[in-house]
Amino acid sequence: MTGLGAVFRPQLAPERLRSVARLAEEAGLEELWLWEDCFREGGISTAAAALAWTERIRVGIGLLPVPLRNVAITAMEAASLYRMFPGRPILAVGHGVQDWMGQVGARVESPVTLLREHLDVLRALLRGERVTVEGRYVRLDDVALDWPPAEPVPVIAGVTGPRSLRLAGEAADGTLLTASTSPEGVRTARQLIDEGRELVGRSDAEPHRIVVYLLTATGPDGAARLKAELAEEGLASVPDLGVAGDAGAVAKAVQRLADAGADTVVLQPTGDEPDPEGFVRFAAEEVRPLVP
Repeated sequence: MTGLGAVFRPQLAPERLRSVARLAEEAGLEELWLWEDCFREGGISTAAAALAWTERIRVGIGLLPVPLRNVAITAMEAASLYRMFPGRPILAVGHGVQDWMGQVGARVESPVTLLREHLDVLRALLRGERVTVEGRYVRLDDVALDWPPAEPVPVIAGVTGPRSLRLAGEAADGTLLTASTSPEGVRTARQLIDEGRELVGRSDAEPHRIVVYLLTATGPDGAARLKAELAEEGLASVPDLGVAGDAGAVAKAVQRLADAGADTVVLQPTGDEPDPEGFVRFAAEEVRPLVP
């Protein structure tokens, strides 16, 4: 079965999260995804709150920008979430938006090198290993978590470019793709990820989960809102991005991404979505029954 989720976008004030998270769970949605966008809302703090306000729904952080975080802090916070809410957090890390990283003095010369080092060490710490490493960016001296997760946990890489997608296959347990990814882009991503997995002998390891955002608008002004957001993002000329329409139209768009290789599709409302709670209910109650 194709997984289905929805995004709580950080254009909404943090105090709106409680009602959206609780409604998502009540409506039967499988996953709620949160963003750590500069300079809006923190990923760990919002995820912890959403997990505490609910009992079942999985909560994804998509994503934590690694230039902003010492890997030991990432591991400590992630491990705490995994222990308090077993099986429910989903952690994605990535390069972050480079302009934002520059604004806070965290931009690095080689984002791919940093992400590789961060992924390798983060996964080792979450496995309960003791780590000493002297990398280009990541340096730890005899560090281990006192409270690592009780069970193995996946770490997802949120990436886009070919080098980073191959890196995700080599060093991550899954990949998060942005809403600027068409079905053909998902196919290409899957191929590059598989190349990375084969390169390091991971082809026979646990399946590599691909999660992709789908920009979605419904309601009488849905098509206009979708068009406006794609234009604002400079994506108006890119074919097969986003969907506007009723549940049937959205379900068909989800299926196209699934057919291309996505394991989970997360519906991303437009930034000006007028009814975030209604959007979540629409995803759970109207779209989910139509997605096999």
